[in-house]
Amino acid sequence: MRLTILGCYSATPRTLNNTTSQVLEINNHMFLIDCGEGTQVQLRKHKIKFNRIKHIFISHLHGDHFFGLVGLISTFRLLTREADLHIYGPKGIKEVITMQMKLADSWTNYNLIFHELTSDASELIFEDEKVEVHTIPLNHRVYTNGFMFKEKEGNRKLDIDAVEEANIHVAYYRKLVQGFDVVNEDGVTIKNETVTKDGIKPMSYAFCSDTMYKEDIVPTIKNVDVLYHESTFLDKHAHLGPKTKHSTAKEAATIAKLANAGTLLLGHYSTRYDSLNAFKEEAQEVFSNVELCEDGKIFEF
Repeated sequence: MRLTILGCYSATPRTLNNTTSQVLEINNHMFLIDCGEGTQVQLRKHKIKFNRIKHIFISHLHGDHFFGLVGLISTFRLLTREADLHIYGPKGIKEVITMQMKLADSWTNYNLIFHELTSDASELIFEDEKVEVHTIPLNHRVYTNGFMFKEKEGNRKLDIDAVEEANIHVAYYRKLVQGFDVVNEDGVTIKNETVTKDGIKPMSYAFCSDTMYKEDIVPTIKNVDVLYHESTFLDKHAHLGPKTKHSTAKEAATIAKLANAGTLLLGHYSTRYDSLNAFKEEAQEVFSNVELCEDGKIFEF
């Protein structure tokens, strides 16, 4: 699993800081998560191939999370894209984007498919044989979701010595890695767990965009391998959290601890702060395994 941070600051883009956007590569999928201004420039800068992006997930309709979307869609058109593009986001996103395309007389030459979200409960919004994506309902000033990306269980591994000792024909190896019991050359049923081992552990990633502290998301993200949680403020500005519906670094760490997350990534920093080190220090008072997102940083898990 590979995560590229294209932007991780709040409010407005600056010369050296970009607003929220990430690329998650998981089990041969490349998902774009949020699309602040300048996202397509960041994609080019980090040599991420546009045509690999088939699914875009938008958390909410504040500009620092989606103002780059119409530009990216338009660029796909200019590059004569043919592949379908799926966009998952709050109700209203289709109207915003199609109105811009209509007034510019710039309809796409590829299928633009919107999946508008309205539920206040977690729901499955994408699934194939490898990955599933669930929403994480958040508490912000407008309707907002985070997203939980989960790999599905993969194939099991053969214990070759055990397989040979059990006298199983090679024709049944595929069935074994798929988890089935099989009948050996002597007509005896062999239990799968006696001749196979667990495969590669499936990975999971939770993206918790703009939100005030919201403990009831914990069951949805329980035991997640990697949690990104917004941390707009330090403790000294905690009083601004309820007003703006944002979180502090300590609150993000508390969610990570309650969820038994593997790693916590912090981001969406207010630009009022000159250094990011204090975010990590405050979070580590609650949860030890903390990393700071920075524009252009790549995490491998």
